[in-house]
Amino acid sequence: MKKIFTIALMALCIGAQAQEKKSVFSDTKLSGYIVTQYQANLQEEKESNTFNLRYIRVSLGGRIMDDFEYRVQAQMNGNTSTLGTSPRIVDAYAEWQKYSFFKVKVGQFKRSFTFENPINPIVQGFMGYSQLVSKLSGMSDRTGEHSANGRDLGIQIQGDFLPNGNGRNLLHYQVGVFNGQGTNTKDVDNRKDIIGGIWVMPIKEMRIGVFGWSGSHARNGAWTDMEGNQHNGINSLSQYRYAFSAEYVKNEWQIRSEYAHSTGYGFKTTYQKQEDTKDATVNWAQGNKADAFYVSAIAPVIKGKLRAKARYDLYRKSASWSDSKTNYEIGLNYSFNKNIELQTEYVLVDDRSLEKNYSMIDAQLSVKF
Repeated sequence: MKKIFTIALMALCIGAQAQEKKSVFSDTKLSGYIVTQYQANLQEEKESNTFNLRYIRVSLGGRIMDDFEYRVQAQMNGNTSTLGTSPRIVDAYAEWQKYSFFKVKVGQFKRSFTFENPINPIVQGFMGYSQLVSKLSGMSDRTGEHSANGRDLGIQIQGDFLPNGNGRNLLHYQVGVFNGQGTNTKDVDNRKDIIGGIWVMPIKEMRIGVFGWSGSHARNGAWTDMEGNQHNGINSLSQYRYAFSAEYVKNEWQIRSEYAHSTGYGFKTTYQKQEDTKDATVNWAQGNKADAFYVSAIAPVIKGKLRAKARYDLYRKSASWSDSKTNYEIGLNYSFNKNIELQTEYVLVDDRSLEKNYSMIDAQLSVKF
């Protein structure tokens, strides 16, 4: 009897240890998506059409000890010659989520600027992110930063509070401190970007927010200042931005509008390969101000299957109408099932730096797994 009791006790201990080990990692999930693209540019004397592999991304995520969420996401397609298009890590973070009103995220993740930036490119619904997000939120930023997919390295706190009678929180905040250099890149000038936002949710489907960004983008190299003097060393360009955002999402309806303003110069050469970091020449011609505005709508035509969309997308690279670029976009998105979707779009481009407007046609097939 004593022997049986001892064996049973050992079995319970082993079972408890196994259960404890099992609970360390939970909800582990491997997922990803593939987006293929066909795009035709009908600009006079610059006509082109091509098939393109826009994204192949694989993500591993889950929870650690219940209180932490983690995620690692890699972009698999591209080449090995440029930082912005090479296979690379796009997300790598852990977030402590014990309290809904105070969460702490550390690693590489989306900058906390605008509503659209954090949205998955398939869910976003159009041929690409708005010019506002692309140029002023770190996708293909006007600073000359490499294509960082709206992400940076840093730490962020965020949370929801002020619950109403139904227990739904009415207010959200998030504040992050980042390197200011984009993904997979160390800080250069030891100045950090502070990016934050706060928004209210008066009804479940709506949110209205404001965002701010104070920081810099820097390079260690050679440049000439506005007086023609030669310099060699760290050139740190201050950046100050703000944005206003509003969004309504319900029953396949998606309506969103945002405005953003930026103050600060950028570098003349876009960082694509390592030697570009040694060119600290400022793009004086671009000016030190820019702004952008868009309004987009996606509406169901056949529930669960077909959606119509339209977007007005404006970017003024020097905050002037003389060199503004406006995209007028319409299209249809068709879902074969929850994992496969075809997105089509026609775009009329009004670029005032050119003599004539031109058209673009875009089609993208996305597969999620």
